[in-house]
Amino acid sequence: MYDVDEVVEALSKLSYEEALAYWIWGEKKEAEFYGELARRARNLGLGRELVETFERLAEDSLRHSTELGAHYEVRYGGKPKVDIPPLEVLSVIDEFERADQLEEVLKAAMESELIAHESYKLLAERARDGGLRELYTKLAEVERRHYEMLRERYEELKKK
Repeated sequence: MYDVDEVVEALSKLSYEEALAYWIWGEKKEAEFYGELARRARNLGLGRELVETFERLAEDSLRHSTELGAHYEVRYGGKPKVDIPPLEVLSVIDEFERADQLEEVLKAAMESELIAHESYKLLAERARDGGLRELYTKLAEVERRHYEMLRERYEELKKK
């Protein structure tokens, strides 16, 4: 695990190019995370809707990473490099081995997305550069949508 305040502090010092690289890398890691959750949910027989939600989150994140990577290459040339841990990927994946752990995993993933949303929103408010402010605002919105998708599955689980 990592200290969210330290990550936000590090992110607040990034240039637009560095922030874009961070977002690309974070989306790639998030795609891997949700892809693994989908695989495990499928193997545990946890239902089509949940598996599809994790798959949509993985696809959405991978698409963002690919699109942003192409934008980065055109604007800056080369591949982005980053050494700040992504906000939205928690280390809960290793503990998701049984169906009865689903509620915990969903809560942790929701919390992770909400922390990312709030952090990016705060960074957008603090950004002096207009491009950087717009980038963080978009990031905050992406993470809010991810949170909402997970919350919907969580609420369905609680009703059962």
